[in-house]
Amino acid sequence: MDRNSVDWRGYMPAITTTFTRDGDYDARGHAELLEWLYAEGMHGIVALGTTGEWFSLQPTEKAAVFQNIAATLKGKIPLIAGCTGYTASEVGANMAAAAEAGFDGVLITPPPYICLSDAEILEFYREAAKQTKLPICIYNWPPGTNIDLSLPLIEKLIEIDNVVALKHSTSRLDHFSKVFFAIRDRVRVFGFNMDELGLTLLAHQGGDGTMGAGAVLGRDHPNFYNEIWNGNLEAARECGARDRVILTEWYTEHLTARFGSPQAILKEAFNVMGLPGGYPRRPILPLQDSEREIVRATLEKLGKI
Repeated sequence: MDRNSVDWRGYMPAITTTFTRDGDYDARGHAELLEWLYAEGMHGIVALGTTGEWFSLQPTEKAAVFQNIAATLKGKIPLIAGCTGYTASEVGANMAAAAEAGFDGVLITPPPYICLSDAEILEFYREAAKQTKLPICIYNWPPGTNIDLSLPLIEKLIEIDNVVALKHSTSRLDHFSKVFFAIRDRVRVFGFNMDELGLTLLAHQGGDGTMGAGAVLGRDHPNFYNEIWNGNLEAARECGARDRVILTEWYTEHLTARFGSPQAILKEAFNVMGLPGGYPRRPILPLQDSEREIVRATLEKLGKI
């Protein structure tokens, strides 16, 4: 497999997982949110990534989430399953559940917390890849793993047979650019910001897309790409400028939240807009009143409420 084995491109949000106040999975509410995302023109869906709170779900719950998502959107847009775990066997079980549900690919970070060596990370991915026939997207997520995958290691990882993409969520622009130009002909690269640099790379250098958090602005996110593909760069800039408002007001330059937790922020945003955002699951807490006001003020500024 390589980049040509999949049709993944554009804006593929890493979606939230809808929980009730008591922490139960709200399948009906989640399906409603998924239908809204599809109607807003998303180019794909990434489930149970960091935004999806994979870390607080049991294996049977993950399988139920995958089944619900597939029942709602299978065959309509590409579905990518977050399958991160602490061991290759745990990842394998997650990938099996995703395959059974009918997902089109999987997303895997290095094991969080452990801070493995390069040799250990490479072997981890090799062991995991042997357990699935699905295409794999490597996820470089320094805020969650405390490891920013180096170019030499990434070069080795993309040689694994079913690796077709990299979600490169580094905050170092020089590192992002260096990796992009080194591997873009072999695997798809995601992680572009909706700014002038991202627009330039996407419009003129063959960039693939963004696996971004939440899609709370609806069609503004996929339209950034649609306008680029149609040659309407000024219209793309307008979409990107709206996206940068939430990036500036809700997140730091290191892709972490300025207040509360990213998952709680996105869920509050959906709730405020009248969509089923639901509640975060502990240990993540809902936003405080003052934090909710920040979310509301941003959405009012952007005309979403």
